[in-house]
Amino acid sequence: MPADTPKFKLLSWLTKQLTEKEQTGLISAFATRFKVSRPFASRTIKSFIDEGWIAVTGSPKRPVYMIGQNRLIHQTYRREAVEESIIWTQDFAPYFSLPKHIDDIAYYGFTEIANNAHDHSDGRHVQIVMALFHGKLHLFIDDDGIGIFKKIQQSLDLPDPRLSLLELSKGKFTTDADNHSGEGIFFTSKLFDFFDIESNGLRFHHEKQLDILIPAPYKHGTRVSMRIALDSTKTIKQAFDEFASPESDYSFNKTIVPVRLASIGGENLISRSQAKRLVARFDGFKTVILDFTGIDMIGQAFSDEVFRVFANSHPDVSLTAINTCDDVERMIKRVKRNSPL
Repeated sequence: MPADTPKFKLLSWLTKQLTEKEQTGLISAFATRFKVSRPFASRTIKSFIDEGWIAVTGSPKRPVYMIGQNRLIHQTYRREAVEESIIWTQDFAPYFSLPKHIDDIAYYGFTEIANNAHDHSDGRHVQIVMALFHGKLHLFIDDDGIGIFKKIQQSLDLPDPRLSLLELSKGKFTTDADNHSGEGIFFTSKLFDFFDIESNGLRFHHEKQLDILIPAPYKHGTRVSMRIALDSTKTIKQAFDEFASPESDYSFNKTIVPVRLASIGGENLISRSQAKRLVARFDGFKTVILDFTGIDMIGQAFSDEVFRVFANSHPDVSLTAINTCDDVERMIKRVKRNSPL
């Protein structure tokens, strides 16, 4: 887990106890429940008060404990027992009072990622933590399965698991097309302020429209971390309006792709084979925005394959390049000049 799991269990118990009712005998109840000494229980409760997990009123001799501004629920499930909407309703939602639009986003992300763990991970267990901490909502969903990037690599027969991140960033990819649309992770990553996947020693990170690939220590299973501020103005409708067309029953027809994910190990993007990896499945969209952040140069063959060959053979797909440096912009213009109207 991304933090101290034993502490999560303590806080989860406290959140449930104090949400249900205020208590006067919390220290005794804590000591009995966790089989610890009363002095240890007293010190622990005081630290949780200082951290904002517990609020206290009443007199020093007879304090009354209640839930603080912060709260946390930690649950572990057998993978096959994960029914995402039921566990949300029964195990998590009752302990959080969220603004309606934040609650909608939390429910969307929670159910999409928990369902992915159930359907795709092939693991044995799923751990879920939901926490409200200093005005921000945090969600962590872990499984002990095959790992999402390895799963994508096997499904697409990719030469390197790092290319799985490129496919994930495009959206509309699923290893089970009969039962999934491939939209869940894409839209979830856009809804939250912070979205992060760690798996198979790799990490996919999305924050403020920035997707990066960096080494990660989480090698077994998949860990998804999400965060959104309670005062965020984001809504689910805004995300669907940006990437799906209301005129076509909100069909998912627009994507933003970080071009640097087509590079394995920092290699320069110069070849046609690299370009073909990049444009794979672009024909499933009407608008593709290519984000060249972090790309200092591209080769003529790479540019030609994307902006002439693919563009000419797929006139219904609009390609737009953003965040291009001068050298990249010149190469794109060069191949476009050679492209017939």
